[in-house]
Amino acid sequence: MTWLLFALCGPVLWAISTHLDKYLVERYFKDTDVAVLVLFTALMGLAAMPFIAWFDPAVLKRDVGSIGLMTLSGLLYMTAMFFYLRALQGHDATVVAPFFQASPLFGYALGYLVLGETLSTTQLAGGTLIVAGVLSVSLGSGKRRESFRWRLAAQMLTCGFLASLATLIFKIFAVRDEFWATTFWMFAGEAVFGAGILAVARYRTQLLTLLRKNRTALVVINASNELINLGGALGNRYALVLAPLSLVQAVGSTTTLFIFGLGVVLTVFFPRFAREDLSRGELLRKGAAAALVATGVWLVSR
Repeated sequence: MTWLLFALCGPVLWAISTHLDKYLVERYFKDTDVAVLVLFTALMGLAAMPFIAWFDPAVLKRDVGSIGLMTLSGLLYMTAMFFYLRALQGHDATVVAPFFQASPLFGYALGYLVLGETLSTTQLAGGTLIVAGVLSVSLGSGKRRESFRWRLAAQMLTCGFLASLATLIFKIFAVRDEFWATTFWMFAGEAVFGAGILAVARYRTQLLTLLRKNRTALVVINASNELINLGGALGNRYALVLAPLSLVQAVGSTTTLFIFGLGVVLTVFFPRFAREDLSRGELLRKGAAAALVATGVWLVSR
């Protein structure tokens, strides 16, 4: 059960972070490339690196091959986040979130092929219920059907695959009792990605313009958002040490449900930040989805 608590930290905190991401994109980055927003993630990881090195000096004593792979994990994660923010820039959070459900499928395939992980029938049933519950609340309702968003699907499927690949590399090293070393060098990869963005003159100009216009608000909101996101990421990554990759990602897929739940709270109390459909039919559908997810979580934790 310990792994489940850590795994649930991810979706709860990521749901909060997703709404903050959407607010930041609409408020400050509507006419700015989202690559600039990714810089704040890179800077947060860079700031954490000295503390990790102080806590565990052995993180610096790794062979070049291992350092390269762990750093690659950070680069892949940041690339995944870049595609995610690009998708979020053109669509609502509740439209983007359902595509995260591809991650457990990628995770199961990679865990089986690379790590040889297998799941019991009960765990497979639980994972299926989680994904089914989240998909049921993610699908649109009503008579009007929108055309399939191919560009959004391509962006988010790429995001899901790259994030699963980054998670796989992290797990390979983390299970060897190298959690902090893997985290340290993953942050290094994120910093390298950020340095690459800063090397582009257009992005530097956009960053300086944003900071001149909204320095205090932008820094405070971004710092808070990155701390929340970091907490979710660390909880999720620690769960990988204790449980199979596909199970952790299946629990992580409940992010969509938490995004909807938080959207309802924001709609009721802070309507300027979010607007969810609170009709009786929608609430019943989402309640049924929550029951499916809860049952699925109970099964995978057995």
